[in-house]
Amino acid sequence: MIDFGELMEAMLMQTGLMAISVGNIIMIIIGAIMLYLGIGKKYEPFLLVGIGLACIVTNIPGSGLAEAGGLFHYAYQGVELLILPPLIFLGVGAMTDFGPMIANPSLVILGAAAHLGIFIALLGAKLLGFSLAEACSIGIIGGADGPMAIYTTMQLAPHLLPQISVAAYSYMALMPLIQPPVMKFLTTKKERQIIMKQPRYVSRLEKVVFPIIIIVIVNLFLPPVAPLITMLMLGNLLRECLLLDRMAETVSNSLLNVITLILTVAIGSTMKAENFLTEQTLLIILLGLLAFVFGTASGVICARIMNKLSGGKINPLIGSAGIASVPIAARVSHIVGQEENKNNFLIMHAMGPNLAGVFGTAISGGIMLALLGH
Repeated sequence: MIDFGELMEAMLMQTGLMAISVGNIIMIIIGAIMLYLGIGKKYEPFLLVGIGLACIVTNIPGSGLAEAGGLFHYAYQGVELLILPPLIFLGVGAMTDFGPMIANPSLVILGAAAHLGIFIALLGAKLLGFSLAEACSIGIIGGADGPMAIYTTMQLAPHLLPQISVAAYSYMALMPLIQPPVMKFLTTKKERQIIMKQPRYVSRLEKVVFPIIIIVIVNLFLPPVAPLITMLMLGNLLRECLLLDRMAETVSNSLLNVITLILTVAIGSTMKAENFLTEQTLLIILLGLLAFVFGTASGVICARIMNKLSGGKINPLIGSAGIASVPIAARVSHIVGQEENKNNFLIMHAMGPNLAGVFGTAISGGIMLALLGH
């Protein structure tokens, strides 16, 4: 006769229930929280939905999706081989108007000032016992540029890629939570209500020449990060030449959406409990948060100084957009400004330092790679 008890036990042994650990459960809960923040709270669902769901699936024993030969494993190859980050930059370039930065180049200073967080985190990581290469990779989290963080880490400290990529993209998605308290603490209500003057008109010639000049400069002086910035500028040239509309539309929409999905799933698939629930991961997460807070603060303080020097013409809130996450940081500056003054439209002004932040992170990463021989 068939022993149904033994049969049920045999069936259970073939499921993931018998192999699931406390660590797996913790990571599944973390993945669920990411989904809640992305879907329920609408905090950058483009990033959090893919990361959160992949984190859950990866921590279900027996699924095999993140193992060698699994679908998520192949998605991760695009990250490991540094294929996906340049393609992300291509799409971002095709959807970005560099006009605000060209129109007001003085705001580039804010893109530099907001990168203090990179060096705070770098110094903190070194003091906590990380190697110089590891500390540089951790510090670049503060640039809030996910592709750049991946690109730099893969060359300096590839073993830390899961923790650093998750920290970078998670904090980018949570910027609407992290930045506003810092921005409000460092500014007065009167400063937050400042309405900035419309930036000057930028000609089509300027917009077409700009990406070409940047490509030449970066390939000459910052070859370690040339693949990323070259693709960013190529995408922008597709947009601004007005002759390749279908290509620019495809790159900035369909291609970017597909690559973003693959990238977020790949990042989430690295969040295995046995690799992620460590003291080292906790330190990296905390250092990343420290980098974001200091980067936001230094950008706002620099913008306050510029406001004083300009006679009250610059809203200090745009300083926080010097962090490179395009266009998330600029959007946060705009939203906080709107809360204080409904007639305040800071998005275009904030895009100047926001785009400058992309170059600031690239310069920081390029210097690190050059100094460490990569």
